[in-house]
Parts: sequence; structure tokens; C-alpha cells
Amino acid sequence: MIIGIPKEIKTDEYRVGIVPSGVRSLVLAGHKVIIEDGAGLGSGIPNSEYEFEGAEIAPSVKDVYLRADIIMKVKEPLPSEYDMLREGQILYTYLHLAPAPDLTKALLKRKIIAIAYETVQLDDGSLPLLIPMSEIAGRMSIQEGAKYLEREKGGRGILLGGVPGVAPGKVTIIGGGIVGTNAAKMAIGTGATVTILDASLYRLRYLDDIFGGGIRTLMSDSHNIMESVKEADLVIGAVLIPGARAPFLVTRGMLSEMKEGSVIVDVSIDQGGCIETSKPTSHSNPIFVVDDVIHYCVTNMPGAVPRTSTFALTNATFPYALQIANLGLKDTLAKNKALLKGLNLANGKVTHKAVAESLGYEYSPPENILGVM
Repeated sequence: MIIGIPKEIKTDEYRVGIVPSGVRSLVLAGHKVIIEDGAGLGSGIPNSEYEFEGAEIAPSVKDVYLRADIIMKVKEPLPSEYDMLREGQILYTYLHLAPAPDLTKALLKRKIIAIAYETVQLDDGSLPLLIPMSEIAGRMSIQEGAKYLEREKGGRGILLGGVPGVAPGKVTIIGGGIVGTNAAKMAIGTGATVTILDASLYRLRYLDDIFGGGIRTLMSDSHNIMESVKEADLVIGAVLIPGARAPFLVTRGMLSEMKEGSVIVDVSIDQGGCIETSKPTSHSNPIFVVDDVIHYCVTNMPGAVPRTSTFALTNATFPYALQIANLGLKDTLAKNKALLKGLNLANGKVTHKAVAESLGYEYSPPENILGVM
């Protein structure tokens, strides 16, 4: 197979879909890897490192899309890339289709086989290709939130850890999954007072066990959310429903109860955001203010630390790509049920139930699609 790696063009996105060791593994297995000129530079990987391992450097992105059987990316294609995709081509990347009707329509029209990193799911319910970026985004959420709490940035002028004789800042984390857990680790490390809300008692018990007296746990309901965000200096939105749009758990009305200069970091923004007032932002223009509350809603937070993010991501994504290249897509999906759950679109149909329900499409079970591939 021919694996194509285009350069990411989303604003302030510096990650890349493959690292040199991945190129070597594919080439040794008899495959060809085409990488757009300069695709790895943002992650500190020059063309020469890819060429040394056997990759071909393509002079243009059109060349990559024209020749590749598999397009392996980090973020979803942007409109300028739509017409370069062709029917039957495999697109393997983060897609987050539930809040993206135009992208979904474009991929369906071109009959792309779309495998979304964020919906590949193991039997235990975990999301192996989302976990590494969720870990990074969770840790970054506290780092970024602490920065915008500084008065010079428009915040309340709060040091999260406080100092002897001065109370620490208060952090409320909505969602106790991978993002929330990693946010809690960082927040506890600063010395902040931390509250985590989650809808699962089982998860709250787990978090209470691992963090002990370091956090306060609360059931995620409208009353507890309202009271927690009202007292918080920093609110982290960390809600995820695989494949579906995130629900609004913090309403516009709740903002009026929050402290002036407090900060919201909505890590759920890739799936539409769990704060009603959230809207996507970029690293170049990361914040906006609603009702005197600072909102940080960058859709590709890990892109700010691309060296770490690229290697963490490809550690997880590459083994599946190699399996597809070696076995072919149909046989891989038949044998790998986790990857089958990652199949969002194929043959012009929506093959992920949550995506179909979110966007109003008819759902076509992925198992049915296998028979016609």
C-alpha cells in the first residue's frame, strides 16, 4: 500500500501523522510512504530523517492525495483539501464529525472510508487513540487556565497554589475521564483546591481512591455543577461521549453566578463543547470573554507541544495503520473490533451510531459495510 502523510494546515497545528520509526516499519513491510515536503518540521522532524528511513518526499500536497491509498493525518481535512480526496480512499485521523455537518457531508459525497481516531474503542470501553492527546490536553488545561487567571491576561489575579497565609485557588473539573484525571493531577500539584464532578459513582470512587484527600468528588447534576462553578476560579470542561456531541452542562445562566475574571477551559470543544457559551478558538487567538468570564476553547490544544504530542499520538495510532497496510482494510476490520468501531463513514454511509444520531443520518452498521468492501 501507499501511505500518504500531508502537512497539517489547521491554524497553529504543528503535529504530523507519522514519525521516522513508523516509516521504517512500513518500508520494511514492503509499503511505500509519501510525505509532503516539510510536514514534520513543526514537530522537529526534518525531511532528511524521513528520507533516511525510506520515505519519498512529495513536492506538493496534491501529489500525496493523488497517489496514496491511506491518508494518515492528525486533524480533520479542511475545505481546501476536500476535492483532493477520492472515492474509496482511506482517511485515518481525528475527525470529530458530530459537530461538523459540512465536513461529514463532504466526506460522504466523496465516498471516503473514514476511520476516526477518537472512536476506536476497546472492549473495556477505553479509547486508545484518544487517550494520549487527552492526557496532554488535561495537563495543559491547568497550565493554560493558570496563565489566564493572571491579572495581566484579564483574570482575577489568582495564584492557584496560594502561599502560606493565603488560600489557594479553586478548580472545578467537570468530567472524571482521562482529561479530568490528568487535569486533577496537575491542579493538585499546584496546591489548588480541586473538585471533580462525574455522572458515574464508580468513577468517583476510583478518583477518590487514587487521589485520597487531594480532591473533593461530587455527582454531576445541575445543582452541584452550578454550586461548583460559582465558587471556582478555574473551570475545566472535560466531558466526552464517544462519537457524539458533548452536552451543555454549564449554561449561559450559570455564568452570571461566576466570579469576574474567572476562567473556563473547555477541552470538550472538539465535540462541540460542554459549556453553552463556548466556541472554537485557536492558539493564535485562544480566548474570548462572556459575562466577565474568560473562555479558552482551543480545538487542538496538544498542537502547542507538537514534539511531545506527535510521538505520543503515533505510539498509539501507528500499530493500527501498519495492520491495515499489511492485511488490507476489510480483513483488518473483520479481525480488529476496536478499529471497526472507529469506522465512521464508508461507501457514502454513516457507520457510527452516535455520529448518525447527532447529525440526523441513517445509521448503517459497520458490519454490513464489510460485505460490500
